[in-house]
Amino acid sequence: MSATAIAKIPIMLTLSAVRALRHLATRLIIPVLAVMSGTLPAVAGATQSADAVEAVVSDYLEQQAASYPGTVSVAVDASRATRHPACTQLSALLARGQKLRSRMSVEVRCHAPEAWTARVQAEMSIKGYFYVPNRPIDAGDSLSLDDLIGREGDLLSLGRGVAIDPSRIIGHIAVQRIPQGVPIKLRALRSPESIPRGQQVRTEAQGPGFVVTGEGQAMQAGAPGDRIRVRTPSGRIITGTVIDAGTVSVNP
Repeated sequence: MSATAIAKIPIMLTLSAVRALRHLATRLIIPVLAVMSGTLPAVAGATQSADAVEAVVSDYLEQQAASYPGTVSVAVDASRATRHPACTQLSALLARGQKLRSRMSVEVRCHAPEAWTARVQAEMSIKGYFYVPNRPIDAGDSLSLDDLIGREGDLLSLGRGVAIDPSRIIGHIAVQRIPQGVPIKLRALRSPESIPRGQQVRTEAQGPGFVVTGEGQAMQAGAPGDRIRVRTPSGRIITGTVIDAGTVSVNP
């Protein structure tokens, strides 16, 4: 072998090694760049994150509780939703007519990329103030601020129909006996401008240039703006709109 041929051997090996290194570099660098640019597809078989479901449900329930005067706390068990494929667009929903409760079921919907629905369990509390009578209240009594005492607790645990806003209590009239220290139900009160069933009322019909008045007995209770039936002295039943505590408008 000539000296020239021998000298060429290392050069040929070097070129071959360079080609191999270039091929290896191409296989390694391109996937790295794809990951950095976000162009790789999602991992097949990925399931829904519990954290994302918990956040969506908590936000939704907090919005539903915005009218309550208290501090909201929510805990969500999202285990049922994690059985489904990963979702990029989630929403939460209560069943139609369902009220907020201490424990409830919430529907979670995935809108993309693959639609699915799951029901998760949530626990909720709203820590705030409510009011109870500091003395027994008799039917017909008008309540004032001096009749009330404030207490702090979970507003959702009070049950439905409890008066939380003091403006719905003060100045209102009890329609039944309310024991001392018991949360006050809205149905136990009526507005001072309302008409109780059986009350004698003044009926009033107006027209261009005239007003016709009469009397009757309310056949049902009603607050201002409510439509109630009234029995006239002749026994006729008419329907009118409550104006105030003693007047019903019978205009057509």
